[in-house]
Amino acid sequence: MGGHNSNDTAAAGTVPAHRYDVAVIGAGAAGLSGALILGRARRSVLVVDDGQPRNAPAEGVHGYLGHEGTPPAELLATGREEVRRYGVEFLTGTVTEAVRDGKDGTNGEDAGGAGGFTLRLAGRRTVRARRLLVTTGLTDELPEVPGLAGLWGRDVLHCPYCHGWEVRDRPIGVLATGPLAVHQALMWRQWSPHLTLFLHTGPEPDEQQRERLAARGIEVVAGEVTALETDPAGRLAGVRTAGGTVVPCRALAVATGLTARAGFLASLGLALKAQEVAGMVIGSRVPADPTGLTAVPGVWVAGNVTQVTEQVIGSAAAGVRAGAAINADLTEEETALAVAARREGRLPVS
Repeated sequence: MGGHNSNDTAAAGTVPAHRYDVAVIGAGAAGLSGALILGRARRSVLVVDDGQPRNAPAEGVHGYLGHEGTPPAELLATGREEVRRYGVEFLTGTVTEAVRDGKDGTNGEDAGGAGGFTLRLAGRRTVRARRLLVTTGLTDELPEVPGLAGLWGRDVLHCPYCHGWEVRDRPIGVLATGPLAVHQALMWRQWSPHLTLFLHTGPEPDEQQRERLAARGIEVVAGEVTALETDPAGRLAGVRTAGGTVVPCRALAVATGLTARAGFLASLGLALKAQEVAGMVIGSRVPADPTGLTAVPGVWVAGNVTQVTEQVIGSAAAGVRAGAAINADLTEEETALAVAARREGRLPVS
């Protein structure tokens, strides 16, 4: 156990051959929070991250008490500095596969305990760890509308609680791509009276739904959306439909497909499970118990990789819970080894 010097191993271009107590894959709010708890518990921790946070396009983090409006990059940079104080190390890289080692540790070593894992990274690097905390988040699958991807995170938005205040009272559009579009439009109506529901590829609202939309003053526009129009500053100005009409719009809400970034866990037998809301599949996740423990002993998950609708503050809290659970699990293992050593008259396991 014990922390190591707070060096960024990416700078040296090598990974130490020793085995870490915990490897954290992903350095977002969940990963850094888990690493913080584990570092403070005097565990040796390596955080592996590919430097591509999901919320990079966003202007600020919202709903996180004490950090309201903080730019995502600033929040993560502050978190890294805090975590480094406790000896946590960082490595820039992409994990391509996770492999369980033998019960005797790794590579035939007599390490005792339940064994661990080897992470294989792009570039043939490897990392060894007794436990894994996976916080790789998810990928947003955007609707295929010309101009939409370039405005993602600025004027094309997904969450009213994350972005609603910033676009309040402006003309807001909702792009229907599934059965939840009416619910989505009614939610966004809380932030602006100027709402338009573009039916696009979504289902036709039934009579009751149309009555509810009309009662809230939400305009319904039929036909597919063919393009987004921008102003000279490059911000969203309008939504063009198949009929050639351009509806003024300063923000567009979309429901993205939410796919967990966890393909490298397939080698451990961890399969993704569909995430449903109101009976509709909205994405995929890695199943886990309330602490983040997966079906594979020794592997925990936290944040959007397992709860696709979680906000930043919830992901941070999940990382804390997972970090504490991992430390408790390691403590139990070390205690059992120490008891066995004592009974056999061997030196205690450090």
